[in-house]
Amino acid sequence: MASLVVYDLEFTTWEGAVEGDWSAPGQLREIVQIGAVRLDEALAVQGEFEVLVKPVVNPRLSSYFVELTGVRQEDVDRDGVPPADALGRFLGFCRGETALSYGNDMVVLGENAGWARARGEALDHGLLTTPFLNIRPWLNALAPATATANSGRLWKVLGLPRPTDGAEHSALFDARSVAAALRHLRANGHALPAGCR
Repeated sequence: MASLVVYDLEFTTWEGAVEGDWSAPGQLREIVQIGAVRLDEALAVQGEFEVLVKPVVNPRLSSYFVELTGVRQEDVDRDGVPPADALGRFLGFCRGETALSYGNDMVVLGENAGWARARGEALDHGLLTTPFLNIRPWLNALAPATATANSGRLWKVLGLPRPTDGAEHSALFDARSVAAALRHLRANGHALPAGCR
């Protein structure tokens, strides 16, 4: 393993969307924020990535999303980039290395890439050059206390020092939290999942 990427997404949501699996009319899981850290063989951070994305179908963020993530409408309006641009930048950051998420974020990446392509937008890098792995089942099996924790709370559940800067449900902070959990498990003698080697 030369390096790997741990990433997290924040995407459009509304009150009750999780329970309804985003099935209400117009409820799409459009990415609003991508955060990632590149880790070396010792799981030390070698680089970070963060980008805000302008949703297309639902350009106005719900108050529920804003309260949950802290991402404000004015931030996205000012600093957000088109989805295809954000995805291309993220995939370039991954450089074909294994990309780990705490959950099935790769499904949301695929949805967003598909919508961008349907709009005629091209991605600078393809999804197929990066192996994606959901490490949640592995992590929950080794540390059962994490089973009900979201990515941004892993550090707390495992009794680890708080990651620097940010808050839970901020994509970069959540990626740092997952990376801290990986370091903790490795320090306790657990090998990373097979897909990481």
